This record gives sequence, structure tokens and C-alpha cells, in this order.
Amino acid sequence: MGWIATIIIGGIAGWLASMVMNRDASMGIFWNIIVGVVGGMIGSFIGKYTGFLTTDAGSIMYLITATVGAVVLLGIVNLVQRGRVR
Repeated sequence: MGWIATIIIGGIAGWLASMVMNRDASMGIFWNIIVGVVGGMIGSFIGKYTGFLTTDAGSIMYLITATVGAVVLLGIVNLVQRGRVR
């Protein structure tokens, strides 16, 4: 996947994850992209490890795994910042 597609999918995944974790007001577009791209790395690792994500997966599967990874990342951030998950 190209860099532009990675940034777009990462931004959408970070935005979706911030809405799920109720952190949308505290994050801007830059942090949504960062969280989405890092979440995509986490989601890809989890997806490939479990066999859920294959090499011929489409953009929708990458969006789903990036969103799941971003939710996991925001959950970890919540634990560190507040000592609990929202």
C-alpha cells in the first residue's frame, strides 16, 4: 500500500477509534493520522499472527484492522493516563 493510502486509511481509522473511545474532542487530524497509522501496525501484527489478515486483503480489511489496532492503542493510552479504561 502506498504512503498516501496509508495516511488516508490511517486518518479514517484513527478518527473512528477516537469516536469509539470517546476521545474525539481531544484529538486533531494530525493525531488521528498518527494513531491510525500506529494502530494499523498493531492491527496488522495481530491480524497476521491470528491469520485474519492475508496478503491479498483489500483496503476494507486494512481499515478494519487499523481501527481495531487504534482502539487497542487508545485503550493502552487511557490506562497509562488515567489508570482505567473509559
